[in-house]
Amino acid sequence: MLWRAGLVLLLCWGSTGDTRQQRSPPPVEPLDFGFVPSGVYDTHAYYEPGAIGALFHMVHAFLYVVQPNPFPKDLIVKVIQQNMGGIKLEDYRSYLSNNVVSVLLQTIYYEAGFLVCVSLGCVFLVLTPMVGLCFCVCRCCENCGGEMHQRQGKNPDCQRGFYTAALITTSIFITTGVLIAHAANHNITSQIKSTRRFISTNMRDLKTFANNTPAQIDHLTAQYTTAKNKVLSDLDNIGPLLGGRIQTQLEKEVVPSLDTALRMAGALRESKEALESVSSSLDVLHEGTSRLALRLTYERTSLSNTLSDPACTNGAVSRTCNNIRITLPQLGINSNFSGVRTHLLQHPYYTSTGYSSFNDTPRLVQQQTKNVVAVKAMLDKIGVEIIGFSKMFPVEASLANFTIFLSQGQKNMEAYYPQIDQMDFYRWIGCVAVLCSVVLVLTFNFLGLLCGTCGYDKQATPTTRGCLSNTGGNLLMAGVGFSFIFAWVLMGLVSAGFVVGGNIEKLFCEPLANRQLFKIIDTPYMVHPAKKNFLPGMLFQNPNINLTVGSMYRDCYDNNGLYHALQLETMFNINTFLKTTVFNKDLVKVFDSVSIDLQGIVLLEEDGRDNLLTFSNAGIGDINYAAYLAEVNKGVTLVDLLSFSNELEAQADLLPRGALENALKGHASSIRQIHREQVVPMEQAMSTLSQSIRLLQRTAKELPVKVTNVLSAIDEAEYLITHNASRVVKQERDVYMQSLVGYFRQYTDWVKNSLTGEVSQCKPISNLIDSMEIVACSFIVDSVNTFWFGLGGCCVFLVPSIILSVKLAKYYRRMDTEDVFEE
Repeated sequence: MLWRAGLVLLLCWGSTGDTRQQRSPPPVEPLDFGFVPSGVYDTHAYYEPGAIGALFHMVHAFLYVVQPNPFPKDLIVKVIQQNMGGIKLEDYRSYLSNNVVSVLLQTIYYEAGFLVCVSLGCVFLVLTPMVGLCFCVCRCCENCGGEMHQRQGKNPDCQRGFYTAALITTSIFITTGVLIAHAANHNITSQIKSTRRFISTNMRDLKTFANNTPAQIDHLTAQYTTAKNKVLSDLDNIGPLLGGRIQTQLEKEVVPSLDTALRMAGALRESKEALESVSSSLDVLHEGTSRLALRLTYERTSLSNTLSDPACTNGAVSRTCNNIRITLPQLGINSNFSGVRTHLLQHPYYTSTGYSSFNDTPRLVQQQTKNVVAVKAMLDKIGVEIIGFSKMFPVEASLANFTIFLSQGQKNMEAYYPQIDQMDFYRWIGCVAVLCSVVLVLTFNFLGLLCGTCGYDKQATPTTRGCLSNTGGNLLMAGVGFSFIFAWVLMGLVSAGFVVGGNIEKLFCEPLANRQLFKIIDTPYMVHPAKKNFLPGMLFQNPNINLTVGSMYRDCYDNNGLYHALQLETMFNINTFLKTTVFNKDLVKVFDSVSIDLQGIVLLEEDGRDNLLTFSNAGIGDINYAAYLAEVNKGVTLVDLLSFSNELEAQADLLPRGALENALKGHASSIRQIHREQVVPMEQAMSTLSQSIRLLQRTAKELPVKVTNVLSAIDEAEYLITHNASRVVKQERDVYMQSLVGYFRQYTDWVKNSLTGEVSQCKPISNLIDSMEIVACSFIVDSVNTFWFGLGGCCVFLVPSIILSVKLAKYYRRMDTEDVFEE
C-alpha cells in the first residue's frame, strides 16, 4: 500500500497546452512551495573493521589465489531457472544432455582451486591418524627412533641448535595462527552487539520513513493552494497584466503615430500660443492706448492753459512760451491697433484624447473580462477534488499498521537476543576448546624447549643426561603425540569451514559487494518464461515493467524517493486524471471565451477634428504680417515723452523765477510720470506683440500641412488599433493564459522533483541491504574464514613441528645405550 500513496502526489502533473507557434512568453514568476518535511536517518551502513581488516584482506587474497575465476553468472542462472521453473524441464534436460560435459567442466573449472585444497585436506585428514598409528607402533618396536640409543654423529651441537631454532620458528608460526583464529573468534562475539545496533537503527529509520510519508504527501497536496492563489491573484489583476501586455504590444505600432501627432500638435500649439499672446497683448495695448490718450489730452490742455498766462506776453518770455506752444501737438498717440485686432482675435481650440484613451486599455480589459471570475469557483472545486482524491487511499492507516508491524518485529527479534547470546557463548567456548588443543601442543613444545635447553649438559653422555633435560625430551614427544591426536580433527574442521565459508565468500559476498548478485536476480525470464522481471512481478503483478533490483538499490542508495525507485509512474495515467480535473473542458472553455474589443478607443473627438479643420482654413497664412509689424514697430507716442519733458524743463529754466516756471516744471514732471506709468508698459506689450506676430508669421505658412499631418497620424493610429488589435489581443491572451498554466506547471514540476528526491526517501531500504551485507559477510563470513585460515595455518605447521620435535628429543632424552667415544 505504501507505493500507491505516491499517486496522490501527481494530482496536477503535466498538461497538454497549446502547441501552436507563438512568440516566447515572458518568464513566469517563480513560486515558493516551501520545503518538504524530511526526516533524519540514523543508520550509517559502513563498516571499518580496524586492525583485523588486514587479516580479512589476507584471507580475501588467499581465496583469490585459490579461486581467481570470474563469477559464474550464466551457470547459476541456468540452475536457478531449472529449479524455479524459469525454463521448462524438457528444455533443461535437453540442455543438460547436449551440454552435460560442458556444464561439468565449467563447474570443475570454477571450483578447481577449492577441489585441490579440499583434496589436500582430505589427504591430510586420512594420512595423519594412519601415520600417527604407524609411528606409534613402529616406535614401540624400537624402530623409527624408538630405540633408546643415540649414535655418534658429526657436529651434534650444530644439529641440535638447528633443530631448536627451527622448532621455535615453527611454534611461533603456530602461535600466530592461534592468535589469528582467536581474534576472529572474538570478533564474531563483539560484532554481535553491533548487529543489535544495526537492527535498532534500521528499524528506527523504517519507522521514520513510514511516519514522515503522510506529512510529506499532505505538504504536496496542500501546495496546490499556492499555485491556485497565484492564479487567482493574476485573474484579479487581469486588467494591468493582460491589458498592460496588449498595450505594450500595440505601443510598438501605435505610439509612433501618436508621437507624430504629438509633435504636430506641438507645432500647432505654438501657433495657438502665439495667437493667445497677440490677443492678450492687444487687450493691454487697446486699454493702455485709451488711457494714455486721455492723459495726454488732459496734459496738453493743461499745458496750453498754462501758456495762456499773461506772463507769457512779456518780451523774451513770450518767445519761450511760443516755442513750447509749437510742440504741444506732439503730445499724442502714434500707433493704431484696431486693424490688427480685427484679424487676430480668434484662435483654435481642439481636444485630443489619444494617449489617455490608449493608456486606458487596462481598465477596458478589466471591464470586458468579468466573466473570467467564474474560474475562481472552478479552481476551488478542483482543490476540493484533490483533497477528496487524497483521502481515497488509506495511506496513514496503512503506514500506521506498517509501523506497528515494525515495532512488533523488533520486539520479537529482541526476544531472541538472550538465546543468541547463549548460542554465541557456546560457539565461543567450542572455538576456544579447539584452539586449546593447539595451545596444548604449543605448551609441550615450549616447555620441552625450555627444559631441554636449560637442562642440557655438554659434558654429560646420552646415558647420563640429567632429569631436566630428559623431561624436556619427554615433553617434546608428548607434543608429538597430541599433534597426531588433534591434527586430523583440526584439519577436518578447517576443510569444512574452507568449503562452506570460501564458497559463501566467492558466490555470495563478493557478488553482493560488486552487485553481480543483483544481475542474477534481474535476469529476464529467470523465474518464469512468461515473466520478464522478477521484482515488478512480485510487487505489482506486472513483470513487464522495466524495474530491477539493481536500479531500485541505486535509487535508494542515492536517497531518491520511493516513487522514482519503484517507477510508479508506469502504474498510473496522470494525464487522464489532469484532463478531467485541473485542465477540464469547462476551465478551457472559460479561458477560450475571453473576448476583448478595443474598437471603443477614440484618439481624437469629432469636435476636435472640426476645430482643427476650421483653424486650418481660417486664413491665418494670408494675413499681411508686414503691415502689422510696421504698425507695431511704431512708437507709442508721437514724441519721446522723456525728451519732451526734459526739453520743457530746459525751456522753463530760461524763464524768470516765478509761478510760470514752477508750473512748467510741474508739467514736465507729470509727463515723466505718464511715460513711466503708461508708456513703458505699452512698449513692453508692443515688444511681446511683435514677437508673437513674427512667430505666427513663421508658423502660419505650414499650418494647413501640420493640421493635415496631425489628422493623418491619428487616423493611422486608429487604423492600427482597429485592424491589429484582434491579433494582438489573441496573442497576448494566449500568452497570459500560458502564464496561468505556467503556475500549475511549476507546481507539477515541483511535485515531480519532490517525488523523485524528497518524498518517501528510500535510503532505509538500501541501508537495510547494506546492513545485511555487513552483518552476514563482514561480521560473520569474514570472521569465520579468518578463523579457519588461522587454524589451517596451525595444522600445516604441526607437520614440521612433529618432525622437529622427534629429532630434537634425541638430544634431550636419557638414552639406555650409547656409542663408545674414544679420546
